Amino acid sequence: MVALAKIPVSMSTADFLAWNPGDAQPWQLVDGEPQAMAPVSLVHGALQTELGSLIRDQFRRQGVRCVVVANPGIVPHVQAARNFRIPDLGVTCSPLEAGAYSLPDPLLIVEILSPSNQSETWANVWAYVSIPSVREILVLHTASIGADILRRGPDGNWPQEPERIEDGDLLLDSIGFQTPLAGLYRDTHLHRPSRA
Repeated sequence: MVALAKIPVSMSTADFLAWNPGDAQPWQLVDGEPQAMAPVSLVHGALQTELGSLIRDQFRRQGVRCVVVANPGIVPHVQAARNFRIPDLGVTCSPLEAGAYSLPDPLLIVEILSPSNQSETWANVWAYVSIPSVREILVLHTASIGADILRRGPDGNWPQEPERIEDGDLLLDSIGFQTPLAGLYRDTHLHRPSRA
């Protein structure tokens, strides 16, 4: 039996990356406090895989030197020494360095929203807007087909409310990506077969 490490009350990002809790549970650091992350639902996992694969395939077809990473480490600009967040997907066009844990210069960050993690997900989203390189944040829903998108404006500011999408195409301007929103849900119970 493996002894589990005591969870520290507060820690820095550097301490967090050196910390070994002794379990297989994923963790993130939020304002100096380590937080265990719950296992994802099957719908959540299917959405993450589908969108990540579509973005990766587009980059390869176009010969773009960008990469999509599942569960990347993201360090917000505000309180960087006490935060290490873990979204579902991140996209960068900067080279990945060997041994690095955080995604450099993320352009797009994707969170997948479950009914049980809404407050934590939106807290992460508002932390991501502090990162100068981030152009877009996508929040996909798991209880119904839908998405919320936040896009940084030409003036560098973010909208007060996200744009809500429930049908039609999902457009991600930051990476020149477009796909039918409903298609992302093709492997889930939410999929609605098209009528002939």
